[in-house]
Amino acid sequence: MLDANLKKQLDAYLQNIVSPIEISVSLSDHSDQTAKTTELRELATEISQLSTRINLKEVPALRSPSMSIAPVGQAPRVSFAGIPMGHEFTSLVLALLQAGGHPSKVSAELQQQIRNLKGEFHFETYISLSCQNCPDVVQALNLMATLNPNITHVMIDGALFQEEVERRHIMAVPAVYLNGEHFSQGRMSLEEIVTKIDTGAAERQAANLDENDPYDVLVVGGGPAGAAAAIYAARKGIRTGLLAERFGGQVIDTVGIENFISVPYTEGPKLAASLELHVKEYGVDIITAQRAAGIQQRASDAAQPYLLEVPLANGATLKSRAIILATGARWRELNVPGEVEYRNKGVAYCPHCDGPFFKGKRVAVVGGGNSGIEAAIDLAGLVEHVTVLEFADTLRADEILQRKARSMPNIEIISSAQTTDVVGDGQKVSGMHYIDRKSGETQHLAVAGVFVQIGLVPNTEFLQGSAIELTRFGEVIIDAKGATSLPGVFAAGDATTVPHKQIIIAMGAGATAALSAFDHLIRS
Repeated sequence: MLDANLKKQLDAYLQNIVSPIEISVSLSDHSDQTAKTTELRELATEISQLSTRINLKEVPALRSPSMSIAPVGQAPRVSFAGIPMGHEFTSLVLALLQAGGHPSKVSAELQQQIRNLKGEFHFETYISLSCQNCPDVVQALNLMATLNPNITHVMIDGALFQEEVERRHIMAVPAVYLNGEHFSQGRMSLEEIVTKIDTGAAERQAANLDENDPYDVLVVGGGPAGAAAAIYAARKGIRTGLLAERFGGQVIDTVGIENFISVPYTEGPKLAASLELHVKEYGVDIITAQRAAGIQQRASDAAQPYLLEVPLANGATLKSRAIILATGARWRELNVPGEVEYRNKGVAYCPHCDGPFFKGKRVAVVGGGNSGIEAAIDLAGLVEHVTVLEFADTLRADEILQRKARSMPNIEIISSAQTTDVVGDGQKVSGMHYIDRKSGETQHLAVAGVFVQIGLVPNTEFLQGSAIELTRFGEVIIDAKGATSLPGVFAAGDATTVPHKQIIIAMGAGATAALSAFDHLIRS
């Protein structure tokens, strides 16, 4: 089950277990689950043989095959329904370590907040093993269950438990249920989950943030541009803060990265984790799970230097002498009837995460750029047929990607196609319509899924009505130094007028903005 190299790595990790734990496995006797049952038995056995502090036993369970992990003598609160390999193997390793008493790196304050949660919280998270967004949610809920005896969590591989997936109409992951009711969809950080279930947390956080001393530089955004800006600012020895809804930004949703100079290949979540680790080395005050609601000037007085203010959505206000806007961009939506109604019910934006739910079905990809054609190529290995719809007369994707797509027999490319709506039966997508822009005729496509890949829109809505000048597309207008129209405010990355939206370009722009902000501070 585990190759020699993986066993060696796992053996090193398991040395950190300080108290005995027990793995309880439930093995299915259904003939269609024989292979997975064998895999789970082998996995659990090999893990237990790597440490004398791990006991293994078989038990009946609600879902089989499954495995649960707990300290010896305690009822399990962390479970995996399925085989936690692929992206979820790290979730399994962390669960073993945390059950065995190895401390989490999460702040002591947040851990205490979790321990203090009152009530019964029984979480279920449906995932796919190819989903790079799912492990963050799984690991957050596993930790919560480890810390608080009133919390349980089970990860469910949707591919193995199709009956449940169909009954709950799950067509996108991660899908989280709390006490049997839908709780959340998509990536959520530990802080976001805790805040959502901890009544009064937002008010406490706002009060604490209001007490923060002014920063010399406040970076708004935690993607590549924001991380680079924070590092370069902090290296100047000035008080630096970083505000973000989630650290890593859109790069977390990127699977394969092959154009990051000097690194032939990496993945978005791995790069985001490295960025966060690097930023933390410089003592940057990182504030996550918070959203900026505006930007404004504050008049100077005799007792206090001139400041800029960033009001937050939770009511708090952060103050700084200079600000760097690095809020990035998000996937652009179609804005057609049916898109919102069927989001996560067949309308999807991440082929890597949600593609497995459309195995053997017909799907459409809207968008003929690099992301659209890459999505079509990835999906073609899973689904029956992929139809690519491109609004323009020709595709915008790189020629090498076009050749690959055209060589695959189950990919059809239609250009001059304007998507008009998405249709379904109220529970899931059954098709879509588009206009042939050459003939003017409306065409119908019978598909189970619609993957939207039509570019990016900047996250700058909170700047509308401010003194920051924006283009008609919502991009922050900057000069060669990254300066905006408001003195003391700089910007970098995909939220700006920089012509090319690339990770490496965003990093360079973040460094430029930070150096320019420092120059502004010493001159003013």
